Amino acid sequence: MQPAGWFIPDSFLMKVNSDPVPRAFPLMEHYYTIQGEGMHSGKPAYFLRLGGCDVGCFWCDVKDSWDASTHPVTDIETMLGFVTQSGAVRVVVTGGEPAMYDLRQLTDLFRKSGIKLFAETSGAYELSGNWDWICVSPKKFKKPLPSMLKGADELKVIVYNTSDFEWALENAKAVSEDCRLFVQPEFSVSGKMLPEIIRFVKNHPDWSISLQTHKFMNIP
Repeated sequence: MQPAGWFIPDSFLMKVNSDPVPRAFPLMEHYYTIQGEGMHSGKPAYFLRLGGCDVGCFWCDVKDSWDASTHPVTDIETMLGFVTQSGAVRVVVTGGEPAMYDLRQLTDLFRKSGIKLFAETSGAYELSGNWDWICVSPKKFKKPLPSMLKGADELKVIVYNTSDFEWALENAKAVSEDCRLFVQPEFSVSGKMLPEIIRFVKNHPDWSISLQTHKFMNIP
């Protein structure tokens, strides 16, 4: 599915099994940084943030990513060039909602170059392509697919209020036994919610706390 108002030029399409598979995507931003959240917090990674999202979290800190038509269509070879020039060995594809797109060509190209691929998705759409790590961060505004929860390596639930703890436990029932479980305060209410999160984790020892450490350290 493509977001409304966005168009993939024919020159960026390749026929695979008679289906058009895009070789270019709306790229909101890209940068080499330190992963600040979840299981791989503290590791260097190149971020590719794709434009386009219909999940609609009111507290989203990258609402500029929602409208895919406002971001330049960038081919996957150019994206790979950004990564290789930086010296990065792992790439995080995020959004927006990257699973709205068919990412098979992107993942094939990057994996052939020896790049480790990490996806960050709400789980609202089936994720295409071949990934080394899938982080599903389910949102109440557009619920995750059961298949995406089952295939998640990491479940990261954003906590804005206390009702989100029940949401976390509900989604945890659908993941595999090897999935890593995280609760993370929404940054604007972190001071208020951290005591509640600490209490929750103490009572549910399978869970860990994730913080947006890049924001505390002023890392882009």
